[in-house]
Amino acid sequence: MAKPLMARATAVWLVDNTTLSFKQIADFTEMHELEVQGIADGDVAAGVKGFDPVANNQLTQEELDTAEKNPTHKLKLKFNASAVGEEKRRGPRYTPLSKRQDRPASILWLVKFHPELADSQISKLVGTTKPTIQAIRERTHWNIANIQPIDPVALGLCKQSELDAAVQKAAAKKVREGGPMTDEERRKLLSTEQSLGMDPETKIPSAIEGLETFTLSEPEPVEKHFSADSLFNLPDDADEDDEDEDDKSR
Repeated sequence: MAKPLMARATAVWLVDNTTLSFKQIADFTEMHELEVQGIADGDVAAGVKGFDPVANNQLTQEELDTAEKNPTHKLKLKFNASAVGEEKRRGPRYTPLSKRQDRPASILWLVKFHPELADSQISKLVGTTKPTIQAIRERTHWNIANIQPIDPVALGLCKQSELDAAVQKAAAKKVREGGPMTDEERRKLLSTEQSLGMDPETKIPSAIEGLETFTLSEPEPVEKHFSADSLFNLPDDADEDDEDEDDKSR
């Protein structure tokens, strides 16, 4: 069921001006029943001015009277032909002001880890424009030196299911176009559920591959054999030098 405009203010008005149950008001405004009770107790929405749904063409008086007479009756919004199709609004999604500063980081993450995504898909996921995406792709963004890639799901800019759907769509398009795909690209294009269900790969980095069978051999000890003659008998040259020194002294 569609939610009325200014749901909390509408709930305030219904609490103050009708005999509807808390559950009826909660179902109509898509709020929690305890929150509606908090409005009645004055603990919630203090200072909020009530919004009349009948005067603002969201609820008919007949519908309101029927609900007051029957506690099990659920209120229904008044049909508005001009509002048909509004939920299918096209273009980038609305991003709250508090999260707009995080969009460049999420764009850089998507461009880096999912280059197969089209600009239109990235724009729809994080609610940005194609010129911004192009500037980050070409690294001409004014703040590119300070941008760090961050997962848009972690930032709350999109849901994991939405990201998986976009990646799967990009993968299907690449397969239709017949583009070659490596094993790493195929693994990257899997959804989160599929990736978590796969067995972890046990690969040895190429830089140390083969070291698991290589062992260092210990140097063989060098044995030296000495004889008594080599230790106590002086060389012949040394004997001749001693004789020359004796002659000189005489």
